[in-house]
This record gives sequence, C-alpha cells and structure tokens, in this order.
Amino acid sequence: MLNVILVKPENPGNIGAVSRVMANFDLKNLILVDPKCNHLSQEARNRAKHSQSILKKARVVKKIPKMDYLIATTAIRGTSYNPRSPLTPAQLSSIIPVNKKIGLLIGPESSGLSNKEILSADFVVTIPTSKKYSTLNISHSCAVLFYELFNKENTLNELASLKDKEILLENINKALGKIKFSTSDKKKTQKIVWKRIIGKSFLTKREAFSLIGFFKKIK
Repeated sequence: MLNVILVKPENPGNIGAVSRVMANFDLKNLILVDPKCNHLSQEARNRAKHSQSILKKARVVKKIPKMDYLIATTAIRGTSYNPRSPLTPAQLSSIIPVNKKIGLLIGPESSGLSNKEILSADFVVTIPTSKKYSTLNISHSCAVLFYELFNKENTLNELASLKDKEILLENINKALGKIKFSTSDKKKTQKIVWKRIIGKSFLTKREAFSLIGFFKKIK
C-alpha cells in the first residue's frame, strides 16, 4: 500500500495536482508533513478536479510517520551533495513489494528533501532527466513514479515473513561461527551487516528457504 508523503509542501496548487495524479492510479493515502500552505484552498481544489476527496481525507502530521519502507525522492544524482546512491524508478519497481506499507517521500518545491530525511529512507529514487534542467514539478515526478511502480507488474510472490528472516539469520550466524576471523570485532561486524541486509531485503519465501538451505550446508 503506497502512502504519498509530501514534506513541507509550499504550493496548494501542487498538492491539488498530486491528488489528481493519485486518483489516476487509484491511490488514496495522502499525508502532508508540516505543510506551509492550505491544502483545502480554492487553488488546491481547482487543481485537484475530481480528486477532491483525496484532499479532504489527507492526513496532516508534524513529522514523517513510520512505514515498513520509506522511499526518498531527489533530483540530485550520486554526488557529494547526495548522501545516498539513488535508483531509477524502473529499478525500484523491480524490487518494491505491493503488500507492505510504503511511504513515498517528496520534499518541498524550493529545496527538496534534506540530507537527514534522505538518510532516514530505505531507498532513494531519482528520475533521469536532462542535466541542463533536471528538476521536475512534484506532480510530474509523481506521475512518472506512480506509473513505474504501480502500472507495472510488481513482486507478486509471497514475501518472507519476519519469522522466516529470523530463521535465516540464525543459520547465517551459525555459519559465521564456523568461520575463522582475525578479530572478534570482524565477526561482530559481519553479523550486523547481514542483519541489516536481511532486514531491509524483499526476499520471497522461496528465496529465504533457498538461502537457509545454503547456509545450513556450510561446515
């Protein structure tokens, strides 16, 4: 389930335009974090057209709500200004699950998301555009992202449960226990890294069971 999260939006017309694009893709959950304008203004309603119900039901909150996975959007590609290496929408659509609570973070029109907000996300996505003028209007960005993420076949296989991942991690840790590390800190680091990888991964049950079988064979 996708939640569209506009962080500190500044223009009511843009909020209305985003709600209209959401309606085009049967999306209903709009969340406004510390908005700097009135999302129910006449301008917003005019731009929303027949999607005004999304505006009326929008949640207004003070901080970014908790989600299973957060996706941050940015116009800046992998540079020193961008603390995370971004995926393209097509790359993201190949791994994102459809049965989890997903939050799509979109920053203020004038500045975009902060580095702190980008770092809080599980994934970062950027839309490939002209290097001469890369910034898209937020509603245009949403249209591209919604199309790639939800008008395309997504992961339909059943995802591994939390219990499946716990069993996998147990077997990984047992396998690590059989490997000789030069220091105990290196073994500890490996355990932390694997826990993060498995925790953020979209493993299917089949993939999880295959990995469990593999790590069980390590002697």
